[in-house]
Parts: sequence; C-alpha cells; structure tokens
Amino acid sequence: MIKAAALWALAGWQDRKEGHPLASAQSQAPRADWLPTRAPRPLLTTSLACALSCISGCGILEPKLPEAEPAIPVEWPLPPTTLAPVVPASSTAPAEGAAADIGWRDFFVDQRLEELIARALENNRDLRVAVLNVESVRAQYRIQRASRVPWVNATGTLQRSGGSARLNPAGPGAGAGLVTELYSVDLGIAGFELDLFGRVRNLSEAALQRYLAQEEVRRSAQLSLIATVANAYLTLAADQELLRVSLATLKTYEDSYALTDRRHQFGAVSGLDVHQARVEVEAARSDVAFFSGTVAQDTNALNLLIGAPVDATLLPETFDDSVTASSALPAGLPSEVLLRRPDVRQAEHVLRAANANIGAARASFFPSISLTGAIGTASTDLSDLFKGDSDTWNFTPSINLPIFQGGRLRANLDGAHAERDIALAQYERAIQGGFREVADALALTATLSAQRHAQEALVDAATSAERLSRARYEAGRDSYLVQLDAQRTLYSALQGLISTRLAEENNRVVLYQVLGGGWNERSP
Repeated sequence: MIKAAALWALAGWQDRKEGHPLASAQSQAPRADWLPTRAPRPLLTTSLACALSCISGCGILEPKLPEAEPAIPVEWPLPPTTLAPVVPASSTAPAEGAAADIGWRDFFVDQRLEELIARALENNRDLRVAVLNVESVRAQYRIQRASRVPWVNATGTLQRSGGSARLNPAGPGAGAGLVTELYSVDLGIAGFELDLFGRVRNLSEAALQRYLAQEEVRRSAQLSLIATVANAYLTLAADQELLRVSLATLKTYEDSYALTDRRHQFGAVSGLDVHQARVEVEAARSDVAFFSGTVAQDTNALNLLIGAPVDATLLPETFDDSVTASSALPAGLPSEVLLRRPDVRQAEHVLRAANANIGAARASFFPSISLTGAIGTASTDLSDLFKGDSDTWNFTPSINLPIFQGGRLRANLDGAHAERDIALAQYERAIQGGFREVADALALTATLSAQRHAQEALVDAATSAERLSRARYEAGRDSYLVQLDAQRTLYSALQGLISTRLAEENNRVVLYQVLGGGWNERSP
C-alpha cells in the first residue's frame, strides 16, 4: 500500500510535468498557470490524499523485532544435588530468581566491606564517567525527541536598504541616496516535518534505546565495581594472612636454625644441617618481604577503587569466611534469569535501536512534508509596528519526493539491516557469554568446597606430622631432613588453604555478579 501511494504521488507529479493523459484540466493550461502560488497545489493535494489514506495502516515502517536464538540449555548443566538456595542469611525472600534482587548490603555481611563499597560508589572515577556518559546520551535523546514537535520561534528584524542618488525621487539636487527601513516581528514555525511514515518517530525511538543501553552500561560498571572492590578486599585479607603465616614460619625456622647450630657446636649434627636450616630461614625471610610488598600493593589498589585513601580501621583484620551470606543457586532455577543481566539488557536495547533505524531508513523512500509558517507585523516606521494595519502572515508547505538518489537510500537501508543483524548476533552472544560465566561459577562452587575441605584435612595432617618430626629430631631419632620436609609440607599446605579459601570467596562474589546482582543497595 505504501509503494502504491508513493507511485500515485509520483504519477501526479509526472502528469503535471509531461502532460500525461491522466493529468487534470489545469495541466493543459498555458505556461502562465505555472506560478509558484498555483503549481504546488495539485501535487500537495495528491500527496496529502495518498499519505492520509495509508497513514493509519503504514505510518510505522519498523519491522518486527527478530527473536534471538542463543541456543543455550534451559537449565544449568549441574546435578541438582550440588546446589543450595541463594538467599541471604536474614532474608525470607523466595530463592528462585532472587540473586538479582539481593541488595549488596544484604549479600556482603562484613561491615568494613560494606562501608568501602559505599565509598567506592560515591567516589570512584570510572563509575562517575559511566554516570556522566548516561547524562550525555540522555541529552542526545532529548534533542532527537524535540524533533517530534514544532519549534516555535520569535524573531525581530530591521532591514535597511539604499541606492545611488539617481534613484532618489527628490531629484539630483537632494544630495543623498534612497534609504528605506523595514521593521518586522514574527512568531512561527520553520521546517516542521509531518511524520507521516514514522521516520522521526523511529529516530526518536532509536535514540531512546541508545539511552537505555547506556544506562545498562552504567549498571554493569556498578556491578563490576562492587565485585572488584569485594575481590580486592578479599585479596588484601588473604595476603595479610599469608604474611602472618610467613612471619610465623620464619620464627619457626629461626628457632630450628638456632637449635641446629647449638647441636652442631656440640658435635651432634653436621655442618650440612646448619646450612640447610639457614637456607629455610632466608627463604622464609624472602617470603615475608614479598608478601609485605603485596599487601602494600593491595592497599594501593583498594585506594584507587575507593577513589580516596582508605582509613586503616576499614582494612580487614583477619581472613575469615563471613564476608558473604549466600551460596549457590536453587536446583530448578531456569536460565532465563540471564535476561536480567545489565550487559544482556544493554545488547537488547542496542538491537531495538538498530531495528528502529530500519524503520527510519524505509521511511526515507517516501515523500516528506515540511511546514513553515509565521504570523507577525511589519512596518516601515517603528512607531507603527504594532498597529492594526501592519499584520503579516506566511504559510509555506513543501514536499520532498525522492526520485533518483544514486542508490543512497537503498544502501542506507541495507546498512541498517546489517547493523540490526550485527546487534542480534551480539545479543545472542551476550546471552551465551552470560550462561558460560554462570555455569563456570556453578561448576567451581562444588569443586572449590571439596578442595577447601581437602586442604583443611591436609593442614591438620601436616601439623601433626611436623609436631611429631620435631619431637623425634630433638630426641635424636630422625635426621634434620625429615623435620625440614615436614616443615615445608606444613608451610605449603597453609598457603594452599589460604589460596583455596580466597578462590571460594571470590567465586561467590563472581556468581553474585554474573547473575545480575549488585545494583540494588537493599533487597526489596
């Protein structure tokens, strides 16, 4: 119907120009009838008639939004027996779908960490840039939206004109050229487009979707900031714990070295045992220096994330398992919860914007009507400007009918289709990537828990072995190599336990983030 309407308007224009047999009687009139005040009337009438006849059925040319086919499983690829409900310790909210609704103050139960997150949300410069980007895109949307309503302007002008003395009616003796003045004040609209085919509306819709997409970018930045602050806090606590273990191990090695040196002086052990004990002391001292530097770096990283120096009272004192109050997902939670992730919603808004651009590109093939008009007053004398006999008005409708554009309109439409297909692929990719991240976090939930229990058992066994080997060495039943091996095993087991606990805590934070949680301060 749209194509028929466009051909109708084009045929009317060609009939007037070429004397087509279907032309009206006025088209056969002499050349004097082609005055600017009369020539546009048949064209305008024909175009308006065809446009109004089809505007109800084809005013919006935006195609139907294509359905995404991410090809992901309906449920997470884990046995239900490995999963536990995701609810805060003090919450009574339903577990299903609750991860995105859990406020970060309810998920994190460490008061120091909560205060650090609150300060980061207020002072972090990257998040501030994300917020300002939202404001910038929102302003662009408001500019585009303003095109849907007429712009009313008030103008006041003074026109002065003159010529040579020969043009002066007073004659050559007047001695001056002809000078005229015209004062005018107008109130009207200029170039307002009648949105018959939805071009302006689609452009406004595309700008709105880009603004909403940028808002989701801000939410993603907030989620990332919260998770990064939490992980930096946990890393600092773990490195402080490693530093304490290194200091305790250094003290143990120094005591062993002192004992071995005394026994060497009495001839009970060889000099090799003394040098081996010293090697362990220096290695432990090197670890102390290394972890001291790591703790300082972790503190600097936390300062950067917070956006200001962190008070020492807000730094972690110990590394414990009471930072978060949530575990994994409920067994039957569907994968549709991914649609609440900010990055997935951002990709959806980008897809909607690209789809709206197709409607705008389609509308460019059809006639566009612009209205310009004004009412006002004009006078050659400023004192008579607002008198009753100085009223003026003008009304200038214009129609633009694309006939030959050198393939520009078709190329523009093809490009809009390509951009929509790219956005669709990116939307599906965002869903697939989100599913992979959640599946990875869920897979580590059970394995890290089992690994932590194994590490705890290893530490208990290594502690008992080190205690027995030290007693046997002091009693002279075993060589120093046996005690040295037991000390190394205990030291390595303690470091492994701290690393496993850190990985488990970080995985909980990651799972909370990839499920879309973290942009509410409190649970609803």
